[in-house]
Amino acid sequence: MKKMIAYMLTGVLTLGLLAGCGSSAKTESQAAPAADSQAAVSPTVPATAAPAPESVPESQAEEAEDEENYETGDASLDDPRNGDDIGSMEILVVSFGTSYNDSRRETIGAIEEAIEDEFGEDWSIRRAFTSQIIIDHVKARDGEEIDNVTEALDRAVENEVETLVVQPTHLMNGFEYNDLSDELAEYADSFDQIVLAEPLLSDDDDFEAVAEAIVEATEEYDDGETAICFMGHGTEAESNKVYARMQEILDDGDYENYFIGTVEAEPSVEDVLEMVQDGDYKRVVLRPLMIVAGDHANNDMAGDDEDSWKSVFENEGYEVVCVVEGLGQLEAIRDLIVEHTQDAIDELD
Repeated sequence: MKKMIAYMLTGVLTLGLLAGCGSSAKTESQAAPAADSQAAVSPTVPATAAPAPESVPESQAEEAEDEENYETGDASLDDPRNGDDIGSMEILVVSFGTSYNDSRRETIGAIEEAIEDEFGEDWSIRRAFTSQIIIDHVKARDGEEIDNVTEALDRAVENEVETLVVQPTHLMNGFEYNDLSDELAEYADSFDQIVLAEPLLSDDDDFEAVAEAIVEATEEYDDGETAICFMGHGTEAESNKVYARMQEILDDGDYENYFIGTVEAEPSVEDVLEMVQDGDYKRVVLRPLMIVAGDHANNDMAGDDEDSWKSVFENEGYEVVCVVEGLGQLEAIRDLIVEHTQDAIDELD
């Protein structure tokens, strides 16, 4: 019987959303996931709902910058999950990655731990990053070795893994998700089955769940005089519509003090400032709409440069509170990713 690789081609946004968030490229491919000649593609969404590209939470160039001037945490506390003796069933958690040690442990590491808590009795949980720049930077600076996707897949082959579930921590089904799918197709003959699970935001239910999670995480600040602003990465691709969709979900839920913007696209910080100025706010809370709190969160959002979000709002007279925590630190977000992992396992023969 031919071996099968099943792709859960989700991450497709309803209401006309064409794209997602997770790669460092600003202009992104719209190619559908590739299928090996011996692979059976099993989409779980209508063929007319095309997944689209995304932009990464952390820029590779920005993440690779010299960090000797500030502390990002103790890398030795992080588990790279690159051991052998994997067994016949593996869940490979694939992330873009971050060189911020504390955030890596508290977000990506916490997601991996949540997956292990749920499935660790039967499955081995392993890690891979897609950013080689971050992998090299962490190794050179801290001596921590993290597998890239190819190394993790080769490790699984060498350890005679038969069934492989790949769970991305990307926000959306887009550029990096499709790249990951393409690479998995090249390993179709190496495993009995491979299933690529959904990213965080795959349908309206996911959007509702994430909106509820970020509102709950910041409800202590919602006093009617505080604007709560979330900073996403942004992209020039059609996937940028995801931020408008999240804003729409918040508006429909009567969360009128919540605002969504981006670093690299629209809505820009100037757009968010204009929306905030339309209200009678005295304080602004800033938080990243990204899985990790890396360079963008620490510098573009909470930094002291004149063009940071913090400085922009302070210069307009607002009291500013920066919450430098990634989405991966929220239990509800981790639970949603675990649900996607379970859905992928359910796809197995």
